[in-house]
Amino acid sequence: MTDTPETLVRTATDAAVTTITLDSPHNRNALSSTLVRQLREAIEAAGADPAVRAVVVTHTGGTFCAGADLGEAVGRGLTPEEATAEVGSSMSSLMRSFLDLPKPVIAMIDGHVRAGGFGLVGAADIAVAGPRSSFALTESRLGLAPSMISVVLLAKMTARSAGRYFLTGETFDAPTAVASGFLTAAADSAEDLQAQVAAICESVRKASPQGLAASKALTTADLLDGFDEAVAARAAESMALFGSDEAREGMTAFLSKRKPSWDASSS
Repeated sequence: MTDTPETLVRTATDAAVTTITLDSPHNRNALSSTLVRQLREAIEAAGADPAVRAVVVTHTGGTFCAGADLGEAVGRGLTPEEATAEVGSSMSSLMRSFLDLPKPVIAMIDGHVRAGGFGLVGAADIAVAGPRSSFALTESRLGLAPSMISVVLLAKMTARSAGRYFLTGETFDAPTAVASGFLTAAADSAEDLQAQVAAICESVRKASPQGLAASKALTTADLLDGFDEAVAARAAESMALFGSDEAREGMTAFLSKRKPSWDASSS
């Protein structure tokens, strides 16, 4: 007898829109192998259903997605190097599945976005965030870099904003994320967030499936051109960084809730 996998991704379809909800709040919707598999299956099912016109990706809990769940991968017996490679492959496939889907992917966020969560939002066609949202690319503080997710982020964010937030690791809010190009719109309340996404979905319902597919292809063509090669190069860089002494110090300091050895800040 085998254990039934926990349901970490829930789907519901109403009026031609499939809502996919990341429902793993216990680990901040981190990208475990189960969540990744279920999210891929949900995206594929929505893509195969001719009645579905658009996909909304949202979440439960206070975090949209905290990125990779390396602890879960190591807990399954993988070495840190194998876990890093698996997570990189999963991140690449998820971003590509959003981009390849011939239907709009709309990210609806009212919580924290970190690490690989940026990759999901960056690969979405439209992204709207509420007032509880916060964003931070903290990889540089851990001796790492937002390597793989940079493939989608650099296509969306302005050069100046990427230069600031990639390097500083500062936390920024939804209106700032809109100004950076990362988000489409910011909402000032949970009700406004729901209303904005509902209005977007209603507009999409007016479009033909063929028109949506052809229009989306125009918006993703540049990003998909050379996507696999770019992701492979960034994955190799990421592997090298994860195996470095500085990354080990950064992760150890983070888990120990202390400053890493290179931190020269006064706070």
